[in-house]
Amino acid sequence: MTQISALVPPGVILMIGGLLLALLRGAPAARAVILPLAPLVTLWAVWQVPDAVVMSAAFLDYRLDIVEGGALSRLFATIFAIMAFLGGLYAMKRDSVMELAAAFIYAGGAIGVCFAGDLVTLFVFWEVMAIASATVIWANRTEGSFAAGMRYLFIHLLGGVLLMAGIAAWVAETGSLDLQAMTPTDVATWLMLVGVLVNAGAPPLWAWVGDAYPEASWSGTVFLSAFTTKTAVYVVLVLFPGVALLTWIGLAMIVYGIIYALLDNDIRRILAYSIVNQVGFMLVAAGIGTEMALNGAAAHAFAHIIYKALLLMSAGAVLYQTGIRKATDLGGLAKTMPITAVCGIIGAFAIAGFPATSGYVSKSLITTAAADAHLAWVWFPLETASAATFVYLGLRWPWLIFFGKNNSGLTPKDPPPTMTAAMVLTAVLCIGVGIWPSALYGLLPAPPDFSPYSVYKVVHQLQLLLFAGLAFFALKPLLRPKRTITLDFDWFYRRFGTFLAAEFGMRGVRAGGSVLDVFQGGLRRFVTFVETHHGPGGLLARTWATSTAVFGVVLLLLIYLIIYFV
Repeated sequence: MTQISALVPPGVILMIGGLLLALLRGAPAARAVILPLAPLVTLWAVWQVPDAVVMSAAFLDYRLDIVEGGALSRLFATIFAIMAFLGGLYAMKRDSVMELAAAFIYAGGAIGVCFAGDLVTLFVFWEVMAIASATVIWANRTEGSFAAGMRYLFIHLLGGVLLMAGIAAWVAETGSLDLQAMTPTDVATWLMLVGVLVNAGAPPLWAWVGDAYPEASWSGTVFLSAFTTKTAVYVVLVLFPGVALLTWIGLAMIVYGIIYALLDNDIRRILAYSIVNQVGFMLVAAGIGTEMALNGAAAHAFAHIIYKALLLMSAGAVLYQTGIRKATDLGGLAKTMPITAVCGIIGAFAIAGFPATSGYVSKSLITTAAADAHLAWVWFPLETASAATFVYLGLRWPWLIFFGKNNSGLTPKDPPPTMTAAMVLTAVLCIGVGIWPSALYGLLPAPPDFSPYSVYKVVHQLQLLLFAGLAFFALKPLLRPKRTITLDFDWFYRRFGTFLAAEFGMRGVRAGGSVLDVFQGGLRRFVTFVETHHGPGGLLARTWATSTAVFGVVLLLLIYLIIYFV
């Protein structure tokens, strides 16, 4: 029997679902069927792919392995398909067909990257993701979403250009399109690494995450949080495992995410900055490069997608019911939105690594890997970051929205049933993975002989979170958000860069005018010279006597003969 993956890549199934949504825009019943069904069929197709190449094609003098299975591919593709299902259920009330269609194409592109067995196929699906994800942002149809979507697209097309340049250089050097572990030692590998890190939200272009994601709709942000940065993590694990530089980059991202999440006032931008923070954990593990660390990076990507989606669903529910994004305008919503509050708290505890949540079982692998490698300079920042995450997101974020004083005066209810169901299912996954870690560990490329629930590990983590909680209550007055604008690195190309362009443009116009004046003056002098000597009254236009002309000819011949014989 022919395998479905040999006929159509699993990611393309989800893309077809997106196209059907666009074609059947006037049929709500069809949407209600396609939104849950397409991801489920895709998930089934993902698990039909064996650990081998099942679809290939000729391209010039090369062979493209369009679908190639493997444990790591299956892990990421599985969570991407699950996230497409949960996101589709959550977005059932969304009236933008453009967003839903683009979201499924976006998710399909991410799954296509996971099963790509060569660099060209990977790049094609990579660019599909860039265009589709920008469309998800634009689908919010606001002035802010259009501008943010354009900036987002420019950044990701830049990353795509760097990636493609690196692939071209690599093929020219090696003649191979195969995906293989690399070390950045030449131009080709450096270009590929930088191109991938752009999508991961690495410095210095990390501001695009906080800039773009909050400008999408209440449902679009949920899709955006799941695919781009985690697909980049997948590619890093495949192409650049064990590159020590990644550890330093990851640590910088961890610190950056914490600082900017504490400074911001937008409930979804806080979560966007925490994406950078959590991807930093994954890159740290990728840089450590041991088997346990790589398992930890993959497991944390899986767990992060779940709890981050849950947090953004909770924030989206608040936005859907109140229309308010600013933390200073919210508070006290737990009384009227209890399900949303409980789900938000579960997601917040999961991202902080509280025992019995998905975040705990994945972070335990990373911190243990750092300890086993005797990397104290990595282990201490990771532990500190876990405590800080519990402060700024595990406690502060729910407190700002669901507890404290109700600054809005609104009493919204929990969102519609489909949104609530999506949140509850995601919360169940969060706790399910936390209670049953072997289900996640069994999906890893090398299932670890490791239990996160030893007495020492649990007590250590609870002590860490306890002291972090005490710090939160002691510093709570200082942690109140302020109505401020926080400048990020994007200021350099959004403001300073625009100023430089205008300044140099103005000076360029002036310089160009001066050059034009000089050129026109020279041209006028040349025309005057030509007219003086060749015009009707010019020296060379006069009538000459025949004898004078003959004398001139003889003189020229004499000069020629002298030069010739000499």
